[in-house]
Amino acid sequence: MCRGQPINCAPRFKISEINVSKSASRARLYEIIRKRSFGRGEVTLASGRKSDFYFNLKPTMLDPEGATLLAELTYEALKDDKLDFIGGLEMGAVPLAGAIAQISWIKGHPIAAFFAVEGLAKGESLQGKRVVVVEDVTTTGGSAMKAVEAVREAGGNVALVLTMVDREEGASETFKQVGLPFRALYKASEFLDS
Repeated sequence: MCRGQPINCAPRFKISEINVSKSASRARLYEIIRKRSFGRGEVTLASGRKSDFYFNLKPTMLDPEGATLLAELTYEALKDDKLDFIGGLEMGAVPLAGAIAQISWIKGHPIAAFFAVEGLAKGESLQGKRVVVVEDVTTTGGSAMKAVEAVREAGGNVALVLTMVDREEGASETFKQVGLPFRALYKASEFLDS
């Protein structure tokens, strides 16, 4: 019987039973981000810049379907990079890193999560580990560089920086200057051009 809270009425699927193509997953996630996390209107970004559009990925990261698709597509983008850890600064990285860690374990290639070099078990360290720094939205790359510096100070080797959405406002250049590969699941222009 389907009584009580609505969540109890949702159909139950095992992740392995959900067989959706990568392109269909990417298209669906695009729609979720566009609906829940993209908007127009003047804002001041974390970088201090003014903009006439914004991305607030928290509503997508905390949505059950959005979180699953973000984790799945991110895992697919990273699975061949032989990574040990995924993490970054608190608000932009924690929901992502946790979901990706879970999916990676289910897929049989575990990538542990951390945030701002917290969340490690006693005796666990980033020393000598391959790490990807992840964040929700990247503008200039300044926030991700803080996470890169923290990882390096802890002895980790940053393999790359991955963002869910690149605002295309200088991050590529920032990471190129320091020799770090930079990838994005989406670019702002994909949303602005639609």
